[in-house]
Amino acid sequence: MRLVLLGTGGYRPNDRRHTMCLMLPECGIVLDAGTGFYRVGQYAVTAELDILLTHAHLDHVVGLTYLFDVLRQHPLRRVTVHAEADKLAALDEHLLAAAIFPAKLPCEFRALGPSLAMPCGARVRYFPLKHPSGTVGYRLDFADRSLAYVTDTTATDDAAYAEAVRGVDLLVHECSYADGDADARLATSYGHSVAGAVARLARRAQVGRLLLVHINPQHPQDDPVGLASVRAVFPGAELGEDRMEIRF
Repeated sequence: MRLVLLGTGGYRPNDRRHTMCLMLPECGIVLDAGTGFYRVGQYAVTAELDILLTHAHLDHVVGLTYLFDVLRQHPLRRVTVHAEADKLAALDEHLLAAAIFPAKLPCEFRALGPSLAMPCGARVRYFPLKHPSGTVGYRLDFADRSLAYVTDTTATDDAAYAEAVRGVDLLVHECSYADGDADARLATSYGHSVAGAVARLARRAQVGRLLLVHINPQHPQDDPVGLASVRAVFPGAELGEDRMEIRF
């Protein structure tokens, strides 16, 4: 199965990374709709699209307003946006207010329920994460593989969500700070993660591969997370880059 990274940065885009947006093109599933969402039309192959939002912070949802451009590139007969009910209400009231975005999006909003079935036979589970105003992570289990997406939270050695991602073939996890970064002390208050803690969590959860995303746009471009130190704890770690394609 192919996972395409359309945006791998956090907070704001820079010359190397757009903000968070991941896509499973053959399934028509998108995870978050950051500024990288404008690339969806370039990779879309299905007639329907399901967008799973983790939360409603602007760097994860502003790409919804690019949907008209996506549809010009690749017409879709259905687009459904899935998120917690309060996050959908916030988007409708604020981001899509007529004074800010004077057009009606050609999509349906659907609140997350107890269970969620997705294309390609995916069974989707979501779980709460600690972050200002709240967010969720997702686990997608297919017949023969699994993927978890965790962003905008603080990885810790006792994080409860480790059980939700246990044993997945691929864990996509945010990594905003390198160990020793001067700003790493802000991780807990900002609701973001430090590299070493992410590596330890991946090892404890016995995941197959670890992909680091939601990179701080102010960090050095070539090695923003201290990848060697992450691999010393979890050898299967990779740094996500925009337009990277992962087979899992």
